[in-house]
Amino acid sequence: MTTTEPINVALVDDQLLVRSGFRMLINSQDDMKVVAEASNGREALASPALAAADVILMDVRMPEMNGIEATERLLDPDRKAAGGPKVIVLTTFDMDEYALSAIQAGASGFLLKDVPPEELLESIRTVNRGDAVIAPSTTRRLLNHMAPMLKKITAQSNDHLTAAVESLTPREREVFGLIAEGRSNPEIAEQLFLSEATVKTHVGHILAKLGARDRVQAVVIAYQTGIASV
Repeated sequence: MTTTEPINVALVDDQLLVRSGFRMLINSQDDMKVVAEASNGREALASPALAAADVILMDVRMPEMNGIEATERLLDPDRKAAGGPKVIVLTTFDMDEYALSAIQAGASGFLLKDVPPEELLESIRTVNRGDAVIAPSTTRRLLNHMAPMLKKITAQSNDHLTAAVESLTPREREVFGLIAEGRSNPEIAEQLFLSEATVKTHVGHILAKLGARDRVQAVVIAYQTGIASV
């Protein structure tokens, strides 16, 4: 019997059938539950219960307000306190521009709606932990495709990002480079002959110095600053 609190999940999708399917899947798990639902971005923004969720599954294409705009507004630091929900953006289209827009908006992951159920559930757990990049192969492939676009859109923020990267210690820089390669904490620990606890501490310091919400955001910064490349 678990003593930890379940992960509170919110669903934002204009298709009731999709929400029902996700709800049944998520509520079948002992460690998570659906606590709020919305049929579009505008409804999501108006829901206090949804904003208080741990993880939000957000559809991209919805009427009135799409998932990208809703994600950006929900995660706006001026709108809410730190430590709010993390967002996984869902779409039926495997298109790079959606992934780029979602990650720019602050999403912690990007998945296709036809992802296997076990992968969706594990993605929710992983994003809630905040200590690993979800769907590493997919995320890495998308970021590789988006690298040229990322470099084009960072002219104004490059100085700030470069300064943040330069503030990392040599060991943090080493860990950062491995994060950018999509390595998990256990993989980093094994390669650098460190304990997982030490790696987790380094990752926390890196995210704080970079001003990144999670590892996905850190990987984006790695591409933007040239730490990672195709």
